[in-house]
Amino acid sequence: MAFLDSKVTTRNGVVEGARGKRLRKGTISWRGIPFAAPPVAHRRFRAPEPAHDWPGVRDCTKVAKAAIQEKRFTAIAPGKFAPMAEDCLTLNVYSPDVASSTPRPVMVFIHGGAFILGTAATPLYDGAFLARAQDVVVVTIQYRFGPFGFLDLGQFATEDRPFDSNVGLRDQIAALQWVQDNIEAFGGDAENVTIFGESAGGSSVLSLLSAPSTTGLYHQAIAQSPAPELIVEQDAAKIYADEFVRLLRDPQRRATSFERDEPPVDTVHAQRLLTSPNPALLLAAGNRLMRFATKTAGGASPFAPVVDGDLLPRSPLAAAAGGLTQPVPLVIGSNRDEGKLFAKLWNVLADADSRMAMNATFPIKRALMRVEDEEVRREIASHYEDGDRDRIRLAGDSIFWAPMSAFADGHSAVAPTYVYRYDYQTKVLEATGFGATHATELFSVFGAYRAPMGAGLALADWPATGRVTKNVQTRWGGFARTGDPGFGWPAYTTADRKVLVLDDPDHVEADPDALRRQAWYRVHSPA
Repeated sequence: MAFLDSKVTTRNGVVEGARGKRLRKGTISWRGIPFAAPPVAHRRFRAPEPAHDWPGVRDCTKVAKAAIQEKRFTAIAPGKFAPMAEDCLTLNVYSPDVASSTPRPVMVFIHGGAFILGTAATPLYDGAFLARAQDVVVVTIQYRFGPFGFLDLGQFATEDRPFDSNVGLRDQIAALQWVQDNIEAFGGDAENVTIFGESAGGSSVLSLLSAPSTTGLYHQAIAQSPAPELIVEQDAAKIYADEFVRLLRDPQRRATSFERDEPPVDTVHAQRLLTSPNPALLLAAGNRLMRFATKTAGGASPFAPVVDGDLLPRSPLAAAAGGLTQPVPLVIGSNRDEGKLFAKLWNVLADADSRMAMNATFPIKRALMRVEDEEVRREIASHYEDGDRDRIRLAGDSIFWAPMSAFADGHSAVAPTYVYRYDYQTKVLEATGFGATHATELFSVFGAYRAPMGAGLALADWPATGRVTKNVQTRWGGFARTGDPGFGWPAYTTADRKVLVLDDPDHVEADPDALRRQAWYRVHSPA
């Protein structure tokens, strides 16, 4: 039996990884491999540039630096946090440690975090268990977010100091290009790459599917709990950029209107502010910009992929409706109790008032969608009349399930599409009131119930949890290998809308919650 060498030669130099021990025995990992040059100084707010070469052997056995964010979101163990820096464009590679006679399928994971937080160092995203269970190579990537990744500052650009839009998405694309250039050295198959992501990572998957320039970088896609409407249109992007610069200039500023009735900011002065050597100032201004958006733009987020007419010509829902998404097989779905996580941990869900603001939350921010047509509001409201339980479900449906279903409708016309609903809840999740809430499917996907961080959730449920984990990993791995998630999961079509309910055991339902879907369709259907 031949084992993989822990030293691998990439196009930029040699990296040395670490063999897994104890629970991760039988795997090997390389952490913190740069896939792009540090996006600092003149590279801030610019598309990523190729990584620099390095001499000798690079130690890739430790957690790399997370992107700039609030420290509490970088926890990797009790009382332990990942370091942070703008120099964050790295990725991790996980593989079985036994050499394969044929290249292994590659699964590239994009983490979530509402485009304002997250790190590939989060223990939940450890790819070792999935790599070993499915005999695949797992890659987890980092990207810029918040004001560093999703502000379109083009209005302040000059020939000497240009700015690029959607640099967070461009980071993801650069990571996928790195995979194409290097993954064969790790035993992976560059001709069989699956992108998968959850929450904002799932939304990123939909944006990549909607970006024409990503052709050939991946061959299958999995979007877990995406929020397809977490997007910024170009007009709003200009206002957010303008307000961000004003907040940098005046941290005490208290803007109360989304409309601009002030003299324009001087471009030279704006560039001086944007190139501040202290990234903490940009993070603080970004936090204030989020408060501005909450008060003046109906709770919308200022940080999300921008419909810039360049990388992203149209929104993911518009691309899907027009049959313009990349024609690759897609697995897409949501969890039965999406909203409960936010209702319990962030008490900012919408009130059930007569205005019926269709509201759901991500951590630290609201993603609000207002239904303007009164008749449609009444019709949707009629399906959510069971007090707080339905109020929470409405929140989850409005952001996740309803627009996700609309995206599946459109994409199913151009490529095989498989839709799921994740219903499995352990006894602990049920007893604590979380249920099958947002992100709980990640424990099954990554096999995290085996690790200390997930073991407590599976108390008294080991047999069922083991069965669900094996089922989910087998379907995700099979899809990555062949583009088909396996027996008993029919392709989704608008003729029957068959959905696989992932539970113990799983089963298929045809058009679940059809009346709710039809009501929401009046909001999400093409104009």
